[in-house]
Amino acid sequence: MTELEAFTVELAHIAAAVTLPLFRTDCDTDNKAGPGGFDPVTQADRDAEAAIRRRIAERYPHHGVVGEEYGEDRPEAEHVWVLDPVDGTRAFVAGLPLWTTLIGLRVDGRPTVGAIAQPYLDEIFLGGPSGARLIARGGETALACRPCPRLDDAVIATTDPDIFDGAERDAWTRLRKAARLARLGCDAYAYAMVAAGRIDLVAETALKPWDWTALVPVIEAAGGRVTDWRGQPPSGDGRILAVGDTALIDQALASLGRAAL
Repeated sequence: MTELEAFTVELAHIAAAVTLPLFRTDCDTDNKAGPGGFDPVTQADRDAEAAIRRRIAERYPHHGVVGEEYGEDRPEAEHVWVLDPVDGTRAFVAGLPLWTTLIGLRVDGRPTVGAIAQPYLDEIFLGGPSGARLIARGGETALACRPCPRLDDAVIATTDPDIFDGAERDAWTRLRKAARLARLGCDAYAYAMVAAGRIDLVAETALKPWDWTALVPVIEAAGGRVTDWRGQPPSGDGRILAVGDTALIDQALASLGRAAL
C-alpha cells in the first residue's frame, strides 16, 4: 500500500468516527432544496468533511481540497482531495446502511487513489497504484470485477430512475430492458459492488466530481472502467457509466449514446 493509499484509509477511519455515532439517531438535518423538495444535509455530512479537511491540512498542507459541504480550496494544486463525507444522505436519514464516505485523490487532474467506505458494515473499498482491495473486519482481500461480456447477462444499477429526464429516462429504460437484472437505491455502494464482482454496470447522471472521483480508481484498479455516456473519461456533464467488463461499454453506449448528444 502506498503512502497516499494508507492516508486515504486513515481519512476513512476519521470520517467513520464522526458518522457512525450519528447514524440511526435524530441528528440535525437541514433541507438544501427549500420548499417543495427534499435534499438533506446532516450534521454527519458537515462534521465528517470538516474532520477530513483538518487532517489533510495537518499532513499535507500544500494539497488542495474539493468537498460537497465546504467547497474548494486550491483546486488547481497538483494533489487535490475530492470528498463526499456522506454519499447517500437520504439512505443515512432513513437508517439504511448503503450510504458511503467517498474520498478521492486527483494527481495532476487524474483520479489516482479512491476509497468507498461503509463504516457500519466495516468495509473500505480501496483502489490505487498498488491495486484494489477490500479492507473489512480486520482483513484484506483483493478486489476484481467479474467477466460479463453480454449485456443480457448483466446485473445493472442506478440510484433512482427519477434522476433521469427526457431522453436520459428513455436511455435508462432501454438499458434496463436489455439487462438481466436491475437494482435501485444503492448510491455509491453499487460502484463498490462493481469492483467486488457482484454488479456489472452502473449508469447515472447529474453527478458532481465528489460523487464520482473516488469511484474511478477503485473500479479501474479492479479491472473495470468508468466513462461518460460517450465512452470518454468522466467530465463535467455528470453522466457516468461504470462497467466491470469493458466488453459492455459499446453495448451500453448503444442505449445511452443518443441521450448524450
